[in-house]
Amino acid sequence: MPGTSATRGDLEQLLAVDVSPELLELALTHRSYAYEHGGVAHNERLEFLGDSILGQAVTVMLYRDNPDLDEGELAKRRASLVSSVALAEVARQIGLGRHIRLGRGEELTGGRDKSSILADTVEAVIGAAYLDAGGEAATALVMRLIAPLLMDPSRFGAAMDPKTSLQELAARLGRGIPHYAVTDSGPDHSKRFHATVSLGGTDIAEGNGTSKKQAEMAAALEAWTQLSVIP
Repeated sequence: MPGTSATRGDLEQLLAVDVSPELLELALTHRSYAYEHGGVAHNERLEFLGDSILGQAVTVMLYRDNPDLDEGELAKRRASLVSSVALAEVARQIGLGRHIRLGRGEELTGGRDKSSILADTVEAVIGAAYLDAGGEAATALVMRLIAPLLMDPSRFGAAMDPKTSLQELAARLGRGIPHYAVTDSGPDHSKRFHATVSLGGTDIAEGNGTSKKQAEMAAALEAWTQLSVIP
């Protein structure tokens, strides 16, 4: 069950930074939960702080590690690494979604896998690390979190634009053009979308989301992941 002491302990081990249980819980509390529980504190102030810490850490890292890149290229790489898509990938890799405290409405509409919620929570956790453990520890946390993106640039690129990446990979493999079929379910105010992507008339992968675009992107990334391991 999300938020239990066992799974919270697992998260603390993954983060490897000293943050008090109270502050970590605040970092994991989405505003939807706060509104449904009498207006308790939520993580948006920590998110604001963490965004600044994240940006500074990534900027310094890129500047130091890429002495031959000009300002424009550095700016592009920084924008990619601090984007909501990249941070959501980071969150999924550490299983952050299952620890977030959400309101019932967000819970029922797939909030645990919404890129915006995941990305905001990553920033809030970074903010909490800064407050409790200090700047060096928070910067080290940022570097640990984004390391998988830096080590696997092809997947990072695919996550940024999965539909284009899939189309390009399918063309290289001679598999044709991807086609998407999307269905929806649920009431108008909380629809869920399911996408299936096919190549050459064969279904390759599926994806879900709270919008048609999100579902197609999820399906495309899954298809890209499958095709990219083909020898």
